[in-house]
Amino acid sequence: MKQFAIQIALIFLLVNTSISFAQNPLNFGSSIKTADPSGHVWKDGKMYLYTSHDEECQPDFFMKDWHVFSSSDLVNWTDHGACLSVDDLSWADNFAWAPDCAYKNGKYYFCFPAGTGFKDRVNSKNSTKWMGLGIAVSDSPTGPFVDAIGAPLWKKPYANDPCLFVDDDDKAYIYFNGGGDYFAAEMADDMLSVKGDLIKMDMGGYNPKREGPWVFKRNGNYYYTMPENNRILTYYMSKSPIGPWKYQGVIMQQEGESNNHHSIVEFKGQWILFYHRWLKTKSTCDKTQRQCCAEYLYFNEDGTIQEVKRTDAGVGKTSAD
Repeated sequence: MKQFAIQIALIFLLVNTSISFAQNPLNFGSSIKTADPSGHVWKDGKMYLYTSHDEECQPDFFMKDWHVFSSSDLVNWTDHGACLSVDDLSWADNFAWAPDCAYKNGKYYFCFPAGTGFKDRVNSKNSTKWMGLGIAVSDSPTGPFVDAIGAPLWKKPYANDPCLFVDDDDKAYIYFNGGGDYFAAEMADDMLSVKGDLIKMDMGGYNPKREGPWVFKRNGNYYYTMPENNRILTYYMSKSPIGPWKYQGVIMQQEGESNNHHSIVEFKGQWILFYHRWLKTKSTCDKTQRQCCAEYLYFNEDGTIQEVKRTDAGVGKTSAD
C-alpha cells in the first residue's frame, strides 16, 4: 500500500512537472483569447506583448479592444488589461485587429487597425466594411493609450495589420497590408503622420497574397516577414528598410486551414517567434479559438532563418536545460 502511494505521488509529480514546462499556448493567467502578438523589449528589459483580443465565441472577427502583457522570463505573464478600445475612437467601432507599438521621442506609439461596416463573406458586393490605421500615444508601455489624431492616418487605401519599425538612425517606418500591395512609408518625426507618398515596395517578383508584415533588423540585414496566403510564415531580406527585397523561404509551415500572425524579437540574447494557433480550449462554444504561442528562433551563419516547428513546450525551457 505504501509503495502504491509512492508511485501515485511520483506520477502526480511528473504530470505537474510536465505541465509547468508546457508553455504553449502562453499562460496569461485567465481564459482570455488572444491573437496577432506583437513583441517588444523596452528599456526595463521586460518583454511586452501587444495583442488583439478575440471575444469568446465571437462572430466572424468582430473585435473591440487590445491587450498588453509583460514578462521577465516568457513563462510568467502579467495581464495589464485593455490598453485601448474602439469605444475610445470617434472614427471606428469594430475590427480591433493586429496592433503594433514603437518607442520614440520618450513616448510609446500604439499603431492599430480599426474600422466600420460589415463584411458579407457570401456576397462581397454587399460588403460595407472599411478599415484604417490609427496612432495612440502613452507615457507608459502598458497604456492607457489615447488616440492622438482622432482620425486614421489616411482613408485610402484600405489598410490593416500595421508594423512600426524604428531604425538605428531613429527614422521610423510603417508597413501594412494595403489592399493586396506591399506598402511602406516613412513616419514623420512626431509619429503622427507619414512623410511623402506611400511606397509600393519591390518584392523581387514574388508577390503572394499575405497579411501581417513584421520587419526587424539583425547584423545589418533587414527582414520582411509575413503570413503568406495568411497561413505560412515566410520572409525576405534586404540591405534597406524599404527594399528591394529578396524572397528567402519558409519560417513556419501552415497548420491546417487556419491563419497565422506573428512577430520576431530578441530577448536576453535569444530570438523568439511569437505567433497564434487555433486551439480547442475551455469555452462556451465547441470550436477552435486563437491563442498566442512562442518558439525559439535560430539563424544560420549567412543570416538566413532556420525553419521553426510548433511545440507544446514553447519557450518554457532554455536550450541549456
